[in-house]
Amino acid sequence: MSRKADLICVGALTGAYGVRGEVRLKSFCADPAAIEDYAPLTTEDGSQSFTLTLTGQLKNGLTGRLGGVRTKEQADALRGTRLYAPRDRLPALPDDEFYHTDLIGLTVVDTGGTELGRVAAVHNHGATDLLELRGPGLKDGVLVPFTLAIVPTVDLAAGRIVADPPEGLFPDSDAGDGADSAEPA
Repeated sequence: MSRKADLICVGALTGAYGVRGEVRLKSFCADPAAIEDYAPLTTEDGSQSFTLTLTGQLKNGLTGRLGGVRTKEQADALRGTRLYAPRDRLPALPDDEFYHTDLIGLTVVDTGGTELGRVAAVHNHGATDLLELRGPGLKDGVLVPFTLAIVPTVDLAAGRIVADPPEGLFPDSDAGDGADSAEPA
């Protein structure tokens, strides 16, 4: 198993909080405060490791103290740093839930087996997760709702997702086929 697969991104630092080295952070955990349970947290390359003690909650995140960070300048220098925890420290997921990192890179096919693209990212803007697909013919990418109705199958072992996207979501590759069938005879 590769190093990337062994680490799960659980949060990101968004800057300093106050003048005594506290940080503002976003937690990507289902229970935001659970991020503290997975410490020590590392950077993706493992070059830095931090203990974490949460100190408060903000409208869009949490505040905390990182081991070794004592000044506002040190905290500000870490802005944008993503925090990772080893997969074996995280809870096992039910069969119908997935870590985003496990979905990125998977091939997405339609119910007929035609490749639609690959998962480039997973977004959530409030209502549900969205799979961002990229690939040939997808100039700007396509966002596919990650719901059971639209994505009935995720096969991590095979590295593929089966999707049944709504009509019109993808560019029509067979534009000439049946184009006249919608017109009255």
